[in-house]
Amino acid sequence: MISQKIRFFRSRIPAFECTPGCHDCCGPVMTSTHEMSRLPVKSDAEHEAALTNLSCPHLGSQGCQVYAERPLICRLFGTTPRLACPNGNRPEEMVDPAIDRQIQRFFVETRHVLV
Repeated sequence: MISQKIRFFRSRIPAFECTPGCHDCCGPVMTSTHEMSRLPVKSDAEHEAALTNLSCPHLGSQGCQVYAERPLICRLFGTTPRLACPNGNRPEEMVDPAIDRQIQRFFVETRHVLV
């Protein structure tokens, strides 16, 4: 059930080109425990170092190391006015407001943990 919801939401979030080298959306974020279980396990030291740098433990020198499995919150960045890209990048069509509201409800109703 949760997997189906996540797949549904992912399919409704539009993609767009980011500014090369920008990682503004790669800060500490919360994700559902289901999404977290699909990411590689990082050590406590890796988590602490990322938190100290206000980044994500899955951010490497070449960018996101888990891009295909990145959490919904990461996918939303730049696609909704609430999470606008500071560089002004965005898809031609922003995420549908009804889908955005459904995702926000999912966030509230689902247990989340710090990535």
